[in-house]
Amino acid sequence: MNKLVTLLVFLSFGFVQAQQLNCTVTINTERLTNPNNQVFKTLQTALSEFVNKTDWTGSVLKQNERINCSMYITLSSNSSDQFTGTIQVQSSRLIFNSTYSSPVLNYNDKDFNFRYTEYEPLLFNPNTYDSNLVSVISFYCYMILGMDADTFQMGAGNPYLQTAQNIANVAQQGGFKGWNQSDGLQNRYYLINDMIAPTYSDLRQTTYAYHTGLDAMTLDQKAAKEKIKNALLLIGKLNSVKPNAFITRVFFDAKSDEIVSIFSGGPSIPITDLTDVLNKVSPLNSTKWSQIKY
Repeated sequence: MNKLVTLLVFLSFGFVQAQQLNCTVTINTERLTNPNNQVFKTLQTALSEFVNKTDWTGSVLKQNERINCSMYITLSSNSSDQFTGTIQVQSSRLIFNSTYSSPVLNYNDKDFNFRYTEYEPLLFNPNTYDSNLVSVISFYCYMILGMDADTFQMGAGNPYLQTAQNIANVAQQGGFKGWNQSDGLQNRYYLINDMIAPTYSDLRQTTYAYHTGLDAMTLDQKAAKEKIKNALLLIGKLNSVKPNAFITRVFFDAKSDEIVSIFSGGPSIPITDLTDVLNKVSPLNSTKWSQIKY
């Protein structure tokens, strides 16, 4: 009996340690007429367990090493087992020697349609299409993992981003919107293909250098701000080749507020060239850039 208990504890410990994400999944049904709340409660629990208990990478992580993230699903319509809505995906990572979490991804996917029957199992296989629900959620899990890894080491996110691309390719057979080039210019197809395309390598270099600067904030704020500034100037180089790129807008959707905060306090550095670049590469945030005080 003691051996059995020991074995169960060991297996449970190993299973928990395999988790890589600490994700809050929320389903909003306020826009639905007479929703079956029990079904959505079951779905929310199932998705939470799927995201948080699936071993996405094989890495063994402690609780405080897992990536904090959230998936906020807003449903706008449903008929029988078919659902239409959006999914807002956010992730962040802790900055070295601090309690501050820096936003890494903040993306609102407006093409989230799926079928679901209460209690159906959610099974993930990167090489097999099971359902659009599983494909979309798994895709964003690997986007979170890949983008997070890129903040620590240049190119470290490649294995996860390649898996995300494979999921996107396999999911095209399902016929749901968001996976194909013909579905619009801002969707999952372009999100992953632009992220890994050599044309946009300057953006991934910016991501790495930017967070290297943030990690140095507790050591030397002025030098750290210079690093962050130089990282952001790289996007100006990208913008000259690919102006108003979708993937650039994704970056600033996560980082714009933080950038304003960084350069509006602490030791001052020359940033006229930075604000010029920010206004060119992200004109939609011009009001925010005008709030930078220096």
